[in-house]
Order: sequence, then C-alpha cells, then structure tokens
Amino acid sequence: MKEITRIAHVIGSVAKGGVESVVFNYYKFIDKSKYQFDFIIHNDSPYEISSDINALGCKIFKIPSYKHLFSYLNALIEIFKKNNYKIVHSHMSTISVFTLFAAKKAKVPVRIAHCHATAGKGKGEFLRNIIKNILRIFSKLYPTHLMSCSVNSGIWMYGKKAFLKGKVTVLNNAINHENFIFNKNIRNKTRNELCVSDKFVIGNVGRFMPQKNHDFLIDIFNEIYKIDKKSVLILVGDGNLKKNIEDKIKRYNLKDNVLLMGCMDNIINLYHAMDVFVLPSLYEGLPVVLVETQMAGLPSVISDKITEEVKFSELINFVSLKKSAFEWAKIILDLKNYKKYDTTSDLNIKNYSIKNEVVKLENFYEQINL
Repeated sequence: MKEITRIAHVIGSVAKGGVESVVFNYYKFIDKSKYQFDFIIHNDSPYEISSDINALGCKIFKIPSYKHLFSYLNALIEIFKKNNYKIVHSHMSTISVFTLFAAKKAKVPVRIAHCHATAGKGKGEFLRNIIKNILRIFSKLYPTHLMSCSVNSGIWMYGKKAFLKGKVTVLNNAINHENFIFNKNIRNKTRNELCVSDKFVIGNVGRFMPQKNHDFLIDIFNEIYKIDKKSVLILVGDGNLKKNIEDKIKRYNLKDNVLLMGCMDNIINLYHAMDVFVLPSLYEGLPVVLVETQMAGLPSVISDKITEEVKFSELINFVSLKKSAFEWAKIILDLKNYKKYDTTSDLNIKNYSIKNEVVKLENFYEQINL
C-alpha cells in the first residue's frame, strides 16, 4: 500500500475567507488515504484555523509573517527539512518567490506556485503594485509547477507565453454546491432574526481593504437609500479600513441601515437572506464568494474589473467602475423584485463543484509525485 503523501500548504494569514476557504474546501474533500495536508500560517493571523479543519489530522505551523523576511525564511526552511516534505504548495501569489526559495533551500523536490490574484489600480494600491510587479518577474524562478485560480490570474502572474505552452494548471475555486441550494425557510428565519423581513437587503462579503472598494460601496448604498428608505446593507468581514468605513456610514447617517456582521464561519444563511449581492472590487483573481452567490441563486452586481471567467449563470451583472454611484444604484434597484429559487439545476456547475475539482487536484498530485 502506497504511503500517504503529506503536503505543506503555505497560506499566510488566516482571515476567514478568500484563499484559505478555497484551500480548506479542497482539504475537506481530498482522499486522505492518499494525501494529508499540513498548513503553515502567520503567527499574527487574526483568526485560528477552525476546529473542523483541525479534526481532519493536519499539522498546523505558525511562523513569522513574510514582513519579517529572514525570520520567515528560516522558519520555513526548518519546517520543510524537519518534516521531509516532498511537495510544498504555496498560495502566497507573488510572495511565493520567497516561500519556494525556502523550499528549494530545504531540497523539497516538488514546489508549486499557486496564484490567486491579479493587480489593481485603485487608491492605496500604487506601492503595492510596484512590489507585486517586481516580484512577478521572479515568479517562475523557484517553482517546479505553476498553478492559478483562473486564466486571467495565470496569465498575469506567469505570462501569456507560459500559459499558452500549457505550463500553468488552472484549478477552479470550487465549493460544495449542495450546501448553497436556496432554502426559503432559512431565508425567512434569517431575515426575521436580523429584523429585515420587510427590507430590500443588499449584501457584501470581503475584507476591509482598498481592493474591495467599500468606500464606493457606501456611496452606492447611500444613493439606494435616497430612493428606497427600506433598504439595508449587510457587510461581512473585517480589516484595516473598517474604522474608515464605519466613520463614512455615520457621516451619511446610515448607521441604522448598515449591519456590520464582522467575520463569520458560515455565511450561507446570509446569502439566502439577501436580495442582491454587490461587489465593486478594483481587481480580483477569481472570487470564491461569487461562485457561492451563484450557487445560492443570488443575483450579483459586480465591477467590470473582475474576470468574466467567474460568470457561469445569468445571475452575474457586470457594471463599469466608471459609472456613478447613482447609476450603480439604479441597476441594483432594478433587481429588487427578482424571485429567488433553487437555480442549481440551471447552472453549469461542473467546473466549480468541489467533488469534481478535487479529483483534478488528486490527479495533478499523482502525476507530479510519481
């Protein structure tokens, strides 16, 4: 019987969403008679890895953030050597250059760079993008294999030439779609609990950071509220800019109509409670949240800076960020009377179903670890 292969997944900060939720989804469904994941996270992560992940047999290593580069590299090299990993799978996008340098120094034979991002052009992103673009030059230096969450992010990270030569494997941000099937009873119960039964509920899930463009989202909601006083905005997430957004909500006198939910382990019930999801991001890789909203039958209004690959239903509505907050508001209000129902039978979900995509990942590991 073949020995179980332990794979070190480097995911950095755990913030209850995005990259880590994708990786944990794959871990829950991977064949554990063949593969076991271990996780390397930053010791300043705002959240712990949840107990249901812990219970599956993984090891969790906490190390200094990459912002303390020498400590970060030394900690990685020590972990890689001590545990004798044959595969290191880094989800740090451009920062993977450092992660996989450490893996090479530790003589790890299989080193996977997995890109989950692209670059943005928004306020507060200029210096960040300079650093990203410098590191991107070295993206193919230390990995033995290249992976991305979408065609768009793969081309951005590794270049069109590498992509067209078939050197980049696209692994979709898949979920267990059965968990997201629309349930009217859950919708009614959740709306009652939130005291929004008779409201028009707009939702957003994302970290409070420049990329997610919460500042513009509040402008949009302010325009919606001027037209429909029975509107409510639900914001799920946390982050450095949360206080700024709270101050803006107060300036617009919207405090009673904006629900700040913080970070949540399970937001499925909130999807059912929402009427429209809004994501005016300045850039994205391929946001798993939009896979989830489509599975939940939730119409979404999103920025044109998000890759078109995310759209696998008519529930996605792209809007230019050049349009005003008022124009966004009108488009969102036009969806007010959309009747939600179980749409999964209408969707081409194959590429985003975790039960299908996890087989693709297992086959990938099998091929590179012969």
